[in-house]
Amino acid sequence: MVGKDIKTVWEEYERSLQGTGFFGSPKKVSIHIDNAKLLLCNGLKYYCGEGAVWQPEYEEVAEWLTDNKGRGLWLCGECGRGKTLIGAKILPVLFNFYHFPRKTISLYDAKDLNSKFDDIVTKHIIYIDDVGKESVEVSYGNRNLRFPDIVDEAEKKGKLLMFSTNLSQEKIVEKYGERTVDRLRAITKKIVFRGKSLRK
Repeated sequence: MVGKDIKTVWEEYERSLQGTGFFGSPKKVSIHIDNAKLLLCNGLKYYCGEGAVWQPEYEEVAEWLTDNKGRGLWLCGECGRGKTLIGAKILPVLFNFYHFPRKTISLYDAKDLNSKFDDIVTKHIIYIDDVGKESVEVSYGNRNLRFPDIVDEAEKKGKLLMFSTNLSQEKIVEKYGERTVDRLRAITKKIVFRGKSLRK
């Protein structure tokens, strides 16, 4: 080990444990989209028309697209502010055409978390819309929520998890527990959408 830097030594240690169930340091998904603000603005105009109004929270989304620092995206807040539009419509286009050619975001609705759980956990870039609306799965008398399992999997394996919710952080804690929220804080950038609905 003489002459090797600490990073190289640890990478070798981790490689030697492959196949043992050891998670190690996952390789995170990095996003770097040039002209992200302009592209996001163009997406908003495409879906909403020329009357689309740039909101302060969109600035934070553009910053995340410019450099996500290996973190996913937690879009939360008021209804009708553009969370689903950005997450389920604009981001997939930007990822596919400007960042990850031939790779796509796997899109899910929260109500499908139980029925499609086995499929979701195989994906590496995931967007889940309307987290908090899913039903509780009951198996052999046990009540299970799948979202914490998806968060756990994303943290352990370096998956890029993006999701929207109308629930406040306090309600997320109430529904999924402090442990899940603590992990979300570590693996996602939280952007709060505030104000009146923009729907007409």
